[in-house]
Amino acid sequence: MRGMASARKQSLTRLLLGHELIFLLLIVITAFLGGGWVYFWHQASQESVRINSLLYQAQQLRADLYRQVREIYIAGGARDPRVLDLYWQHIYDIDRSFYALEVQTADTREHEAIAAMRNSYEMMQAEMNQLLATPNAVAESTRQRVIEPAYESWLEGAFEKAFHNFKQLIGARETELRSRLARANRTAAWILPLPLLIAFALLIYSHRNLREHFSRPMRDLERGAQQIRIGALQHRVIEQGVAEVSQLAGTINQMANDLAVSRDALVMHERNAALGALVPVVAHNIRNPLASIRATAQTLDHGDDESELTESRNAIIATVDRLERWVSALLSYLNPLEPHRRDHRFTAIVDAALSLLETQRDAKKVAVEKISWEADDHVCVDSDLLEQAIHGLLLNALEAVPKQSIIRVKIESDPHEVTLAIEDQGPGMGFYPDPKGLIPGPTTKRSGTGLGIPFAYKVCEVHGGSLSFEPLDAGGTRTRIVLPREIPSGITSAIESERE
Repeated sequence: MRGMASARKQSLTRLLLGHELIFLLLIVITAFLGGGWVYFWHQASQESVRINSLLYQAQQLRADLYRQVREIYIAGGARDPRVLDLYWQHIYDIDRSFYALEVQTADTREHEAIAAMRNSYEMMQAEMNQLLATPNAVAESTRQRVIEPAYESWLEGAFEKAFHNFKQLIGARETELRSRLARANRTAAWILPLPLLIAFALLIYSHRNLREHFSRPMRDLERGAQQIRIGALQHRVIEQGVAEVSQLAGTINQMANDLAVSRDALVMHERNAALGALVPVVAHNIRNPLASIRATAQTLDHGDDESELTESRNAIIATVDRLERWVSALLSYLNPLEPHRRDHRFTAIVDAALSLLETQRDAKKVAVEKISWEADDHVCVDSDLLEQAIHGLLLNALEAVPKQSIIRVKIESDPHEVTLAIEDQGPGMGFYPDPKGLIPGPTTKRSGTGLGIPFAYKVCEVHGGSLSFEPLDAGGTRTRIVLPREIPSGITSAIESERE
């Protein structure tokens, strides 16, 4: 089902191709509107030039025709013998003007209007041809009719009517062109901003589409990967967005599942290994007290002295108490620690641990030398856990040193961390424990459990600090605890999640 859903998702390539096509469409729309506008104004300009040219040439034709009639009228009255040459020159000019008009006509109505002017001119030409065909044989009455003003008006009337109709037609065309230009100017007020509006709309659509299908899923993917990186393997990334991002989210989720399974298997393996390592220790530390109890109990059957019975009874009680302490310490060592941190002075915590050892110190006449006790040593820790860990380390040092010796306790601090150093004058440690080891160390003390140092390791670990041991040149051991002033974020949460 997941594969089918991924197949139906839009790929990043198609998403980007869609955005490219959108902007290509914007370019085409802009080019179409711009090209259409340029074409319209080009056509309007050409039409305006044509109309003005038609009107100008028609007026020029009319002037030539009147000049021809006027010259014929003057020639007819004055009987000028050069009239025939002038007549044919005017015919040639007028025919050329009619041809130029006919070439520029755009439709049938214009062609018909020019044809009407030509027909009226041909009627005038027929009259003038009759007048000038045989000028010497023309009757005196005909000449008198030609020079009369009424005859001139009759001769020009048909052409004038045709010219007036043509002029009205051209004027209508000019009015129509002006109307089209006015409409175009009004339309331009909202057509010209149209590409900008389309570009803005396409930009918003493109931005929202990219944000919905790529940017937001990538941010969610990054946040989910961060959660998984810090150990929240149960977190799942939503499989959304384009196919590539959705497939990557599914791969990360599968990786988190595999890591969770591997982590659980590793934790189980380590737990079994730790339990396997602890079993011999537990067996040894329980078998020895039980053997002592058994041996002591056997002596009870043969003892007649009351003091011997009392001593045996006390030995049994002490052995049972030792066994109970060891079991309690083992449970405390195996259970996860949950520190409750507050701001404390480090010296106050160490003083509290030292105060619990006054009786043992007085018994052995051991002095404690405090060094740099006025330092700024504020730390954010669980004071109860840290006091218990320091108490165990001080107790180890106190029991290791001979009578009437000195234990030096020194505080060192800087802006980032605080260090506690405990130096004793004992014989030195018989072994140096592994901070990552899970097996309690051996103990030579009658009431010891061997778990004091591992417990101190755990306390330092949950506080983001460290515990180390090193021998002194003059003999003895230096125990060093280093703690940060503030617990780094992520260290404790990672440790606690591991324990969970």
